[in-house]
Amino acid sequence: MRRVVLYQLLSLDGVAEEPGDWMFEAGPEIFDNLAAVIERQDTVLLGRGTYDYWCDYWPTSDVQPFADFINGTEKHVVTSTPLTGSWQNSTAVHTDAADHVRSLAAQDGGDIGIHGSIGLAQSLLAAGLVDELQLVVVPTVAGRGRRLLEPGSPTRRLALVRSERSSSGDLLITYVFRPDDSTPS
Repeated sequence: MRRVVLYQLLSLDGVAEEPGDWMFEAGPEIFDNLAAVIERQDTVLLGRGTYDYWCDYWPTSDVQPFADFINGTEKHVVTSTPLTGSWQNSTAVHTDAADHVRSLAAQDGGDIGIHGSIGLAQSLLAAGLVDELQLVVVPTVAGRGRRLLEPGSPTRRLALVRSERSSSGDLLITYVFRPDDSTPS
């Protein structure tokens, strides 16, 4: 079984939306951490909003290590409408996201990454389909914006696998869901 890994930047108060508005500096550890996460991934899941936001930026970006990765990696975009643009390696997914992820996870391959795509991430977390959280917690209070974990989210048990502090004060945290978690899948 392939693992589904959610990588997310969060403010200290849990905001995941628009990190460009509240992430003021990123030390080299952030990019090293990202490189370690994405080197195990060969498939990415995106929601339609993230796809539309990224499809004009990343194909011409030189921000590494993510630009080469996201442009060269197979992208499954959960959407109810046809994709616009011609971002290479992008496939529209018009079926149920949870069913599609279960099918992908049963195939051979590397990790399946979720980057951005808060709504998609929330639905896959609720369905018990995320195996690992790779979080970067930034020492900033954003004050407003969408949060990854909203009130009313299902109770889930996690195990801390790793935590590090970057030179800029960010926390790099890895959690895996405990095998005794009773959330349905």
